Amino acid sequence: MRLFLFSWVLICSLSDGYSQSAAVKKDSIRVDGIDRSFWYKSPASKLKDPSLVFILHGSGGSGEQMLKRAPELMDISDQENFIAVYPSGYLNYWNECRKAANSKANQMNINEEDFFKGMIGYFHQQYNINRRKVFVVGTSGGGHMAYKLALTMPDQIQAITAIIANLPDTNNLDCPEMRKPMNVMIVNGTKDNTNPYDGGEVILGSGNFGFVRSTDRTFAYWSQLAGYTESPRMRVLPDTDPNDGKTIEEYVFSGRKKEVILLKVIGGKHDYPGDINVHLEAWKFFKSTLK
Repeated sequence: MRLFLFSWVLICSLSDGYSQSAAVKKDSIRVDGIDRSFWYKSPASKLKDPSLVFILHGSGGSGEQMLKRAPELMDISDQENFIAVYPSGYLNYWNECRKAANSKANQMNINEEDFFKGMIGYFHQQYNINRRKVFVVGTSGGGHMAYKLALTMPDQIQAITAIIANLPDTNNLDCPEMRKPMNVMIVNGTKDNTNPYDGGEVILGSGNFGFVRSTDRTFAYWSQLAGYTESPRMRVLPDTDPNDGKTIEEYVFSGRKKEVILLKVIGGKHDYPGDINVHLEAWKFFKSTLK
């Protein structure tokens, strides 16, 4: 039997680096004898039937670092009626679906599903979140973790956004696939040498993570699961930052029960485009799936 222990509220003043001065809470859940931590801002007032949004860091990062890097969702959480949570991977890495990953998290087969199930239970107990409104947005390795949750526990996740991440290639995929339709948005750059847009080997300073599919194949995986066989609707987003050398093409499948979107960042590297705020765009997508 797996044990979840809740370590009650450690409140830290973390205004430095955030766009608003706020009391941010750190807590942890024990999963299989390992304490797994997460950061979040408790609501300023009681929320009614709130959503839950997980914001996931990339390989080598942490929840606290991600909170400092991407506080936008925390800033709007009260007015948008959700709780923003920034969890940490085990020793700064996620046990996602890339079989070749040489991180301790992968080698030890850290139980990520129970970690996320435990956090969902925690926030349901403390803030009565709506279990049907759980969302995940992740960058790089965090995008791979978002894919894993969509693959392995789709009944508990409403939608994901994966940023600069492609699905592992079939010979590098070690997660069971539930193969259920999912609301998915992908944001990938065409000049990304870390997560190759056209697929290939992912090599970081921390090691080799094996091969990933192309962005087109990743997009096709989710759109076909959702039942789309036609061509997606396409439009070019406004170039609000002409100095960043990037433009964004949006490809949309919608009209059925699930929505699948690709934001193709022309000229984008392993980074965020300047034309949009990717985390606010993720929330906009998440909200659209509730209509």
